Amino acid sequence: MATQAPTAVNGHRHSVFLRTTIALQTLTIFLQAVSAGLLMTSAYGETLHSVGARVMYGSTMLYVLAAVLAWKPGGGSPLPVWHASGFLGLASAQVVLGIAHVPSVHLPLGVLMFGLSVLALASRRNLADIPDHRGNHGATS
Repeated sequence: MATQAPTAVNGHRHSVFLRTTIALQTLTIFLQAVSAGLLMTSAYGETLHSVGARVMYGSTMLYVLAAVLAWKPGGGSPLPVWHASGFLGLASAQVVLGIAHVPSVHLPLGVLMFGLSVLALASRRNLADIPDHRGNHGATS
């Protein structure tokens, strides 16, 4: 018979997974900016930017999954799910604008997404250090 890990341990694992997915998303958005520069200066930049868009979109979907896993089992705040869903909406708009070749909106939206992703990562790190009402350090957030 399998034993179940305590809620605090599972909550901590989900919190670490959530922070990791936000970091991955931030990194992929940054790499998209780099590949956008290569897009303008090299022959292989378009391929890198196209592949990077798929990876960035996948990392954003993974962020949504991590937010749901951090929220649902522990009964924590659904706020990270709303943030992740908002990022998925922004990523969807970013893909559509990129395919439609609308750089006047695509580029500023990419900068906005990177800034918001950095803020999400910074706030997640700060929340991990704050004890909750049970004395756990960010275990269920």
